[in-house]
Amino acid sequence: MTSEGPGARTLLVTGPGGDGVSTVAAATALAAARAGEPTLLLSHEPAGRLAALLGTAPPAWPEEPARPADGLSVARIDSGSRFRAGVLAAQRHVRPALDALGAGVLDDDELTELPGTAPLALLHALRTAHDAGRWALVVVDLPPVTDAIRALALPAQLRRYLRRLLPPERQTARALRPLVAQLLGVPLPTQSLYETADRWDAELAALQRLFEGPGAAVRLVLDPTERSAAQARAARAGLALHGLGVEALIANRLLPTGSAAQLLATLAGQQREQLVEFGAATGLATHHHVPHLGRPVRPADLAGLPLPPVGEPGDAGPAESVVEDRLAAEGLLVWRLPLPGAARDDLGLVRRGDELLVTTGPFRRALALPAALRRCTVAGAAFTDASELAVRFAPDPDRWPDRALTGIPRPG
Repeated sequence: MTSEGPGARTLLVTGPGGDGVSTVAAATALAAARAGEPTLLLSHEPAGRLAALLGTAPPAWPEEPARPADGLSVARIDSGSRFRAGVLAAQRHVRPALDALGAGVLDDDELTELPGTAPLALLHALRTAHDAGRWALVVVDLPPVTDAIRALALPAQLRRYLRRLLPPERQTARALRPLVAQLLGVPLPTQSLYETADRWDAELAALQRLFEGPGAAVRLVLDPTERSAAQARAARAGLALHGLGVEALIANRLLPTGSAAQLLATLAGQQREQLVEFGAATGLATHHHVPHLGRPVRPADLAGLPLPPVGEPGDAGPAESVVEDRLAAEGLLVWRLPLPGAARDDLGLVRRGDELLVTTGPFRRALALPAALRRCTVAGAAFTDASELAVRFAPDPDRWPDRALTGIPRPG
């Protein structure tokens, strides 16, 4: 089976953010697999979330997808990995020029993802999945519907730009190009440029057919609140505008029409459990409870909402990192970086020159080392019970003065 075969289908699942799209996408993929249809679920959700839904932690694409059930494969759309791979490939391509200029090069572990990479990663994962030819159905857990429509519209928009910049009908016969260029007095685009544009157009058209062709459909998930309904109405028009058909509307989280006392009590208990766990993990244990009104908030309600008073600027600023001097006792300096809410398994740490590259979940930041630590080597790190990343530094004998350090400044 190939991506163009009659059995290769694409089912796109989207909806307003927070309405349960990932849950519905996972259930749809699992149901199709149990019905005997080889199915791949592509999702942008973190591995931990997918593990909770399906009982496995799938690897990041393009590694081999995980198989949590018979007939079902799951792979993550990892825009960060895709971005880093693209930058490194481009850097290798221009490496001679960079070397000639004496420019430094970037390494994988210091690259941080830029905005706008997620749609490209989504489209690349979808095309790769179809090219593999291993599944009869590819279920795609899309981002919130506004972002999803923009991503799916990208191939058609890029094809339009190519046609405007290099109109195919203006290609001149190769033998006449020098003459035409001389008559016009300006250089003409080379034939290779047109050939490249034609190749790009063909590849974009093939990608476009994966979600605009007869083998593709959209399932729209809706938690029927006023906010979500308004977004879904606008999304319905946007999908139609871009030629994307909606196969089904799935209403999620509907309350029972009969007695709901037990359900409400269960939901209230779950809310309070989540608040306790959230406070323990993040240090934000002082909660101000805004009640559920059972209807949309009206202007008259605003003055009565029990919100905390607005404090002075800086009253609740972020905790500062500090350098702890343990030279006398242990021969170490410890840089304490507060990371409330972080999970130990999601942390990453790399020393690169005078920077420390810290990763927590999908986020990465390059932190400049304080002057004292630049003359040290990393001796280890630990995530403490106080939600601090404690990085230990040992003085480098070749760069460290033969005296005790005093007056270590707090890094900015």
